[in-house]
Amino acid sequence: MRVIRAEVLGMCFGVRDALKIIDSIDQPEEVTIHGELVHNEAVLERLDARGFQQADEHRRTALPMTSTVLITAHGISVKERKQLQTAGKQLIDTTCPLVTRVHSAALALQAEGYHILLIGKRGHVEVQGVIDDLESFDVLQTPEEVRCFSHRKLGIICQTTAAAANVESIRAAVAERNPQADIRFIDTVCLPTKEHQRALERLMVQVEVVVVVGGKNSNNTRELVNRCRARGLTAHHIQCAADLLPEWFDGVDTAGLTAGTSTLEETIEEVHQALLQIGEPATVSG
Repeated sequence: MRVIRAEVLGMCFGVRDALKIIDSIDQPEEVTIHGELVHNEAVLERLDARGFQQADEHRRTALPMTSTVLITAHGISVKERKQLQTAGKQLIDTTCPLVTRVHSAALALQAEGYHILLIGKRGHVEVQGVIDDLESFDVLQTPEEVRCFSHRKLGIICQTTAAAANVESIRAAVAERNPQADIRFIDTVCLPTKEHQRALERLMVQVEVVVVVGGKNSNNTRELVNRCRARGLTAHHIQCAADLLPEWFDGVDTAGLTAGTSTLEETIEEVHQALLQIGEPATVSG
């Protein structure tokens, strides 16, 4: 079986920078990571082994016990940041600059009187961090959720890992159902996400099945899987090589391999080698 890797796959610069900061911390037991640093189970296990305290990102109402708090790559609201600082916590900030751009765009539109339409996954930590600072907003996941809004000004922004095709569909639906509104769109889908999605488009026409490597909670990884399935292509979302099942590839001549933006290179390589082993012709002893 031939295995073709996507031209762009795996870790983005935001995750790489966050890991570099983490690696430089000398006393991890004195630091609480405010949520999941990245949505990658292998990374989280390593952080736990080093002694970091890790707060559940959906239960962050209680103040961390440690004096130092690390803000994850997904960012937090201005409101939450102020609460931590008021409590005397020292902050280590690993927020991806492209996530910061979403926050800035949302606040700028709000200051100009726009009702914010945030295209993204409801409940996702990045989305929650943005809307916690907003007074007038809706989170939209699908074009079907778009309605005629009563607001005269509508500002559209996106979660950094939103699928470009879904963004365009929702944007078109907003325009169609709100012809009376002043609509302003700021494309805040990050470039690494776009490059991963474009590389997947080029890969899909060459293969029969796609293996997508990434954390179970990784939104950008799920979007890659969804894109494959929307095209009628079988996709398997795995976290590591041990998740692969040989029967998935019975009769398959060409398999594709891609990975989300928080997936370690070593994990990708392990999956690649495992796929090659699965695809090797069986030797018959005689």
